[in-house]
Amino acid sequence: MNVFQGKTWVFGDDIDTDAIIPARYLTTQDPKILAAHCMEDAEPDFPKKVQPGDIIVGGKNFGCGSSREHAPIAISGAGVSLVIAESFARIFFRNAINIGLPIVECPQAVSGCENGHTLQVDLAAGVVKNLTLNESYEAVAFPDFMQEIIQAGGLIGFVKRQTGGEK
Repeated sequence: MNVFQGKTWVFGDDIDTDAIIPARYLTTQDPKILAAHCMEDAEPDFPKKVQPGDIIVGGKNFGCGSSREHAPIAISGAGVSLVIAESFARIFFRNAINIGLPIVECPQAVSGCENGHTLQVDLAAGVVKNLTLNESYEAVAFPDFMQEIIQAGGLIGFVKRQTGGEK
């Protein structure tokens, strides 16, 4: 799937991995358990109110902090379809792609976005549309190989497809 649409949850700058999934829950890698606590320190109602397909919108340096893979797993497990931010911490960026969570850097889309707006994101075209504001923004399109990784559910699924280990 290259086009995503959902309601937004807006967070600020420097949302670190402890805000995404607090360290007290790192005793598991179960996506359902992590999802039940995703973003709870930043927005206590998030785990109860997030809906499948919702979109997280962050500011600068989203996913900074420790290099834990638990953070994108928690976000994906919560049903979030993708994360848009002004910028991402590099290791979070890599971990997100590795587990199949689409992420998009698009400062223009972030600037006017508010909680509850509806966004539509086309990864292949690199277009973010804020349907609530009737505005469109250019983002960097995902290269084909990154789209394939996302479509395979992450790097492991991608490698299995490439090596014939998954049909």
